[in-house]
Amino acid sequence: MSITAAMVKELRELSGAGMMDAKKALVETEGNMEAAIDWLRTKGLAKAAKKADRVAAEGLVGVAVSGGRGVAVEINSETDFVGKNVDFQNLAREITKIALETGDTIEVVKAADLNGQTVEEALTDAIARIGENLNLRRMHVLEGSTIVSYVHNAAGEGLGRIGVLVALNGPEDKAQEIGKQFAMHIAATAPLSLSEATLDPVLVERELAVQTAKALEENSSSDKPKPEQVIHNNIIPGRMKKFLAENTLLGQAFVINPDLTVEQAAKDAGVEITGYARVAVGEGIEKVEEDFAAEVAKTLQG
Repeated sequence: MSITAAMVKELRELSGAGMMDAKKALVETEGNMEAAIDWLRTKGLAKAAKKADRVAAEGLVGVAVSGGRGVAVEINSETDFVGKNVDFQNLAREITKIALETGDTIEVVKAADLNGQTVEEALTDAIARIGENLNLRRMHVLEGSTIVSYVHNAAGEGLGRIGVLVALNGPEDKAQEIGKQFAMHIAATAPLSLSEATLDPVLVERELAVQTAKALEENSSSDKPKPEQVIHNNIIPGRMKKFLAENTLLGQAFVINPDLTVEQAAKDAGVEITGYARVAVGEGIEKVEEDFAAEVAKTLQG
């Protein structure tokens, strides 16, 4: 497969690796971007690669809670300026309220009534008024004994760049108090899963493969190589334990008190975290970078 400059550039941006290393990784993996990232990590040539680093879509996340039910709704726009538009903010707030009351899916919410028209029709009208494409992209519903919400980079009440919901069991007053701290923690750390039991097994297997290859590679190039038994019984399990601790909510060090895990902090407060949702604007959407100079040159040539 032919490796293009664009592919090398993309891999460099994703991994932080040098140009020649990125090119070699793509050659070794026949252009497979994810495999190339793993190859670079195995060689110790890549920084932690997260797809979220490529996110560039705009808009707002709305959150709302009533009793034991909470929703987080993402509505995208083309530019961040629209997030400051009062018309757009009011629409986002209304749609979030409808989602809380009636919706379990985006399709149900789009078909719901909003002042005599469907939500989808209201969005279409807003596109004409605001002058940008708008998209009701996704929503998360969370239910539990107590639901606590938090918005980061707030643009208004219940609206922000990141919306978090946390479900807890335990005394209402304690759940509300520490639940807000847990929600802020989740906004900051973006855990991949509640616990090891709920973590995607495919992701775990992929990480295990990377850490195994990396440990063996490091050992083979070491002046004092360790017995393979030590590699497989100590080093690799240790690295996987660290991976799980860093990427599962209950296993993470609590940002308010790093001496405790989130799970222990919850126990000390007399509550249990049963679920969470974290929605960040544009998460998982790639935005094409525009080369302004090239665009101008193209226009002049035309």
